[in-house]
Amino acid sequence: MDQLLVSLFDLAYSIATLALIAAGLALVFGLMRVINLAHGEFIVLGGYATITALQWGVNIWVAMLVVAPLTVGLFGFLVERLVIRWLYGRTVDTLLATWGLSLAMAGGMSMVFGTTTTGVPNPLGPVQLGAYQVGGYGVFVVCVTVVLMSVMYLVLKRTRAGLVVRGAMQSSNVVAALGHSPQRIYMLTFVVGSMVSGLAGGVLAPLVGITPSSGGQFIAKAFITVISGGASVVAGTLAASTLLGTVSKFFELLATPVVGELALLVSAVVLLRWLPQGITSRLFKGSA
Repeated sequence: MDQLLVSLFDLAYSIATLALIAAGLALVFGLMRVINLAHGEFIVLGGYATITALQWGVNIWVAMLVVAPLTVGLFGFLVERLVIRWLYGRTVDTLLATWGLSLAMAGGMSMVFGTTTTGVPNPLGPVQLGAYQVGGYGVFVVCVTVVLMSVMYLVLKRTRAGLVVRGAMQSSNVVAALGHSPQRIYMLTFVVGSMVSGLAGGVLAPLVGITPSSGGQFIAKAFITVISGGASVVAGTLAASTLLGTVSKFFELLATPVVGELALLVSAVVLLRWLPQGITSRLFKGSA
């Protein structure tokens, strides 16, 4: 029984990590149809913001949960005002611009932070689960993801602000006629998505080695998850994370982590062949 609980926790951790990595991109793509290829670098920037804040003597929890999201959110505001705002509705141009931004960010972070791997000390020890021990920080990651997804769902589905945001993505003219500025809504949505990416970077910093080139591993998983999930931000992200995380963990236990990553990619390809519009194109219709 204890072994089963540990296995279930490992599965929950795998799913939560995938959902956390993809959440920021899901907001920006699901609500704005903007594919931000610099999303991985946004996550890395959140990690470096956490590391820098710790070096300045900031409490580790404040660094991860406050400094990292605010730093990346501010950077996202500048990116939206200077670049993204001119490219709405131009998918190819947005892809090229954010790809160039990702290269520029990687180069800039290399100049500022160097190319060596850095990280954040794990602030939590093991937690007893029956006869076994599991990482206490892994429990924290699962809890953060649950809270984040719950807040995203409640805001998008149960608040006026969420209704306005979803309405702006369906018809900007109608929202403008109701007295709201579509441009301001787009800006705020991109900033919030950037903050979520920064939160992911801060929370994951104690678990992964941070380098300026780490963004590639994050954008690959995030992109696969978001595209597989479909248009619904929360339901799609959770559904895809659950499916892909389960497949990855299953094959990882059978073989190696590399095989698990490969199985994740193959399962995403098969899923998109079966459901080209993502899981929520047929399931969870109308979900946030």
